[in-house]
Amino acid sequence: MTQWLLDRSYRSTSGEVRWTTLGEDGAPPLVLLHGTPFSSYVWRGVARALAARFQVYVWDLPGYGASEMSAGQDVSLARQAEVFTELLAHWGLSDREPTVVAHDFGGYVALRAHLVHGVRYGRLALVGPTALPGWGSATYRLLGEHPDVFSQLPPALHRALVTEYISSASSPGMHPAVLEQLVAPWCTERGQPAFYRQIEQNGLDVTADLTQEEYRRVATPTLVTWGAQDAWNPVTLAHDLAAMIPGARLHLFGGAGHLVQEDAPAELAAVLGAFTA
Repeated sequence: MTQWLLDRSYRSTSGEVRWTTLGEDGAPPLVLLHGTPFSSYVWRGVARALAARFQVYVWDLPGYGASEMSAGQDVSLARQAEVFTELLAHWGLSDREPTVVAHDFGGYVALRAHLVHGVRYGRLALVGPTALPGWGSATYRLLGEHPDVFSQLPPALHRALVTEYISSASSPGMHPAVLEQLVAPWCTERGQPAFYRQIEQNGLDVTADLTQEEYRRVATPTLVTWGAQDAWNPVTLAHDLAAMIPGARLHLFGGAGHLVQEDAPAELAAVLGAFTA
């Protein structure tokens, strides 16, 4: 459950990015993107399942997980889309049209890379993406309004806040060991300021530059999936986004919250497997 190692690195325009691959070299490429405040660790089960058919690429966004966290770092979603575009070139995937599966902030990053930077995908699966106005939990909104105040919390109170916040992403509740793996990166000397930095740079209006008309230009087969009990991004957004993207399919996971990878990993892997077949 806790074994997850990103053993390779890439020096991006926003700092060092840690990444790795699973599956057979040369197999069809599939890239997984995580969201906030998570890391590629949330994809561990799904990645291993999909590695039977794909060469799966996983990575931690700059400012998250095992990747670089540093003062003054640009971790805006616009920059993350640029870094993703760089990484695809570094991996030699720019012309191979990989399958991309993206969660939360990662959904916006994948959509922006496609619509703004011209990155082409073979297929695109979005899992509870942060893409339309109305996203964000009440906690995220509060933290975004007062980042300077919360960033001064004593470490013990900061850990308690982050633990409670991340646990609310699951509807049935997370295993304590999984929760600790997701909380730990934010509770180091570098991690605590990085937690508030990414919230401060990505306010609730950060995704507003991609409009309904932009989403109508998505030119790849797309699957929109959502946890039916998502307390962070309302499930009504799933229907709205699927209606905007031409030909998009929609799948809801009953009983799952925002973190579908933890709440319904087997069903998610099966749905992704069928979509990518």
